[in-house]
Amino acid sequence: MNSMYFTEEHQLFRKSLQDFLKKEVVPHIDKWEKTGTIERFIWKKFGDMGFFGINYPEAYGGMDLDLFYTVIFLEELQKINSGGFAAAMWAHAYLAMTHLNKEGSHDIKEKYLAPSITGDKIGCLCITEPFGGSDVAGMRTTAIKQGDRYVINGSKTFITNGIYSDYLIVAAKTDPDAGHNGMSIFVMDRDTPGISSTKLDKLGWRASDTGEIAFDNVTIPADQLMGEEGKGFPYIMQHFALERLIMGINAHARAEFALEYAVQYMSERTAFGRTIDKFQALRHKVADYYTEMEISKEFNYSVAHRLNKGEYVVKEATMSKLHATKMADEIIYGCLQFLGGYGYMEDYPLARMLRDSRLGPIGGGTSEILREIIAKMVIDKKDYKPST
Repeated sequence: MNSMYFTEEHQLFRKSLQDFLKKEVVPHIDKWEKTGTIERFIWKKFGDMGFFGINYPEAYGGMDLDLFYTVIFLEELQKINSGGFAAAMWAHAYLAMTHLNKEGSHDIKEKYLAPSITGDKIGCLCITEPFGGSDVAGMRTTAIKQGDRYVINGSKTFITNGIYSDYLIVAAKTDPDAGHNGMSIFVMDRDTPGISSTKLDKLGWRASDTGEIAFDNVTIPADQLMGEEGKGFPYIMQHFALERLIMGINAHARAEFALEYAVQYMSERTAFGRTIDKFQALRHKVADYYTEMEISKEFNYSVAHRLNKGEYVVKEATMSKLHATKMADEIIYGCLQFLGGYGYMEDYPLARMLRDSRLGPIGGGTSEILREIIAKMVIDKKDYKPST
């Protein structure tokens, strides 16, 4: 463990999390992967252990710890080999709850953030639309104010926790003619009349409930607006830095897990009278893969360190996701090859890992979009600013 970033307390936290996951989560993973439903009891257990409150204020039940506890949380979730389970946990804790914490009023935090920390409520973040994808500013969902209420119409898709969550954080246009300046953020209960959802069938992340959500004249009180009206776009952009870094950290962690598994397998698998980790062609592949993974991990740690200090790391976090997710896909593909025919079998972990990893370059902004964002900053000298 890198002592530049991790203290003895971090190490103790990692060990307790590993023990918890091994005892409470791993025995259920195969069932959840098959059913596509994560049972509610595990959310409460995560809450009881304080895992959802790592970065949140003590006033609402959190622990207000530094970002490297989150790094550990993310890394260890990747090493139980269920990208869907991991996504359900971090989408709740760092997508939905981040908006509650940053934009929610005290009353909203009392009603939604506090029970989210204890695991009594599950949240989802609804930004992506069927016709929008990475084009956040082009969203069509509207929230029109009528007196002391807003009426929401539209749809969202690819929403993690989109079926079983208790509340939704929803981005919508409060001024449809104002482009990205007309967007706002709302929180609403799942059982609000007019909200319906459809479960999506995915290549990977099969344990998580990914949904398409429709809003048909959904009426909510005006006090369920979060932050200022019209500031939704900068709020979303500001939090994208954390989301992209999370996906970068996830990527280096699953690549590391794949390599550890493959190297162990190679030390036991024999061919032509010796273990296959003695063949130079395979040894040098492993050397290349470990080098790529370690470089990515160190970069991600440095970005996490800067974000923890309050720096605005949108460029670096975008680079993290772009590079790490590509790296993870290539390494996991290669590790599956090391296993030969066994790598293609569902009884071995690489088949699921390959499917789960493939979402990395798509979710949270496709690699193509990320390259354009980086190009704008590097070539066009565009200076993205945090929301004030």
